[in-house]
Amino acid sequence: MAEKLHSVAINPAPGKGEMAVLFCGHAETLPLHKAGPQVLDYHLVHLVTSGKGTFRCKGRDYRLGPGDSFFIFPEELVAYASDEAEPWNYRWIAFNGSRVNESLSELGISQHHPVTRSRDFRRLGALFHKMERTLASGRPGSDLQAGGYLRLVLAEYAQEAAAAAPPVAEGSIIQQQVEQAIRWLTLQYYQPISIEHMAKTLGYHRTHLSKMFKQHTGMSPMQFLLQVRMERAKRLLHERLTIEQVASSVGFADALYFSKQFKKWYGVSPSDYRSSQAASPV
Repeated sequence: MAEKLHSVAINPAPGKGEMAVLFCGHAETLPLHKAGPQVLDYHLVHLVTSGKGTFRCKGRDYRLGPGDSFFIFPEELVAYASDEAEPWNYRWIAFNGSRVNESLSELGISQHHPVTRSRDFRRLGALFHKMERTLASGRPGSDLQAGGYLRLVLAEYAQEAAAAAPPVAEGSIIQQQVEQAIRWLTLQYYQPISIEHMAKTLGYHRTHLSKMFKQHTGMSPMQFLLQVRMERAKRLLHERLTIEQVASSVGFADALYFSKQFKKWYGVSPSDYRSSQAASPV
């Protein structure tokens, strides 16, 4: 008998893409219960919920306890064993996907840094448990739901990594604020936008955001927004849309005002631009 309790839930139809859960489960191990040395062809994360044990990866031994997680990477030789006096209990998730390595790297997790510690792992353990229940139910959509839980699990690790990171320099914080504003404008350009609304949504003071934005981009937020809208409009004029539909698609309720702005930006009206493109040789 290898374990006092061992439970596993298999995903009968794992998706293919950025991330997919293969199976998950939990175990109460006996003293000195061992796994490996072994090589897997998928990613596997264990969350230790109680007890102690040792994880070995790349010739290094990690002594782990409650709140610790260890990650196993494909084609990596690993071994792990529970403590003799206080054997560990853990939950695990097996997963794969095209973006898994990138996502873990963003969290500072790799073959060379495969262990992370959670200060309050109850929320994390609850997500592992919910994923197992979801797959065990076999309900339609369980693969999608399990994938959602996997992302929530990784988000918990991301928050832990951020909390443990050293303080960010003021210049980096300002850069992050500007990049966040750029993303917001780039995604919301088709909406009626004011700088007051954007600053409030992002949680920044309007004057501060406008000043920092111009320092880093060379233009005001509204100038940047107009540039995004004009570039998008230019692409849409190649589609079978009316001028009114193009204007509405880039955040202008008034097609005439849109045409004036387009001509001011490019030196030609939307209609003339479309005609010139249609007449250009392919």
